[in-house]
Amino acid sequence: MQRRLFLGSALGAALLTLGGCGGGDSAVAAAPTSSDAATATAASSTLSTQLASIPPSELSPSEAQALVFMREEEKLARDVYQLLGAQWGQKVFSNIAASEQQHMDAVALLLARYNLPDPAASTAVGVFTDPALQQLFNSLMAQGQTSLIGALTVGATIEDLDIVDLQQRIAATDNADIALVFSELMKGSRNHLRAFISQLTRQGASYTPQYISQAEFDAIINSPMETGSV
Repeated sequence: MQRRLFLGSALGAALLTLGGCGGGDSAVAAAPTSSDAATATAASSTLSTQLASIPPSELSPSEAQALVFMREEEKLARDVYQLLGAQWGQKVFSNIAASEQQHMDAVALLLARYNLPDPAASTAVGVFTDPALQQLFNSLMAQGQTSLIGALTVGATIEDLDIVDLQQRIAATDNADIALVFSELMKGSRNHLRAFISQLTRQGASYTPQYISQAEFDAIINSPMETGSV
């Protein structure tokens, strides 16, 4: 298949508006502070500098599909956490939802860089163009509305799945800019998983990984929060 090359002139400047999800995720149960905002701005500037040094590469159809899919998968996480946060009043949801918005923004910049259509540009909360993601959203919301433990389990499930999806797409790309952004998103997903497991433990509940291996899950949970650029 023919591979395409597109340039996006606004990428570097737009990245400066993104907040960080790495260091801030260590305190997802607390409200963001001015220090968090300063850290996020610094991390975003770092990512902007890194991406500015990476020229856009030829984009394969599978890489294009990966960008479109991850944009909506990050939206799924944001939408679920916004809705469950409103229902249960737990800051872990509202704070991670804000981080997921930053993840969405990062993928949107890559869509713009490669002149790809944005599937989340005008869709409402809880609405997806990908039928599989729509079905997953519906299922997760049904589970999350049953109890707080059910909602926290949904959060862990989303991050569990997100890690695997990002791993697969990083392995399938040779574009350095895509690999960079996806690797940063995966740091955030690991932090989010740690946060949800911590909250489940406080509730006297546990989580069994459904997508990553038990060994990888244990390694993530038993390691400290990571600092990232989005």
